[in-house]
Amino acid sequence: MSDAENNEQRRIDVDETLPSVEIPRRILNDLYSHAIQSLPEECCGLIVGTDDDRYQSLVRCRNEMTMRHRQDPVEYPRDGSEAFYMNSLDYMIAHEEAEARGARVTAVYHSHVGVGAYLSGMDLAYAESENFPFPDADHIVVAIFDRKVDSVGSFRKDGEGQSFLGRTVISSGT
Repeated sequence: MSDAENNEQRRIDVDETLPSVEIPRRILNDLYSHAIQSLPEECCGLIVGTDDDRYQSLVRCRNEMTMRHRQDPVEYPRDGSEAFYMNSLDYMIAHEEAEARGARVTAVYHSHVGVGAYLSGMDLAYAESENFPFPDADHIVVAIFDRKVDSVGSFRKDGEGQSFLGRTVISSGT
């Protein structure tokens, strides 16, 4: 089995028995808006915060997957409707600006178009890569069907085995 096929078989779903993650309504509204505006492609971006306030601001990043697919379809067999490749300048600037104000990147987000809110094998490979710039960040996935938000999940490494656990997301009042 190839690495690509193996990645496709791995995935982390939301575990409805675990406690939900609360994210401020304004952050979720920004994320949902970004996901819908990016159609037919996936959106991607970062959420910046601190240990005490994980979800302070959302930073939209450009999805370069379609451009990379057009340049090298063998290396990048999917376009932006099925995957994301976050613009490195966008995330470096966000990271530097966060650090300058005493914050950090606490979450990476992206959307899935026409499929559920799960952490796919490709998402896991990215999150577990040695080159991933935010190893302690959560991963938030929003599922879009028919131009509407269907579901959203938050995925965080558990403290023990360092595997990801998926939780439902609920909106807090702020």
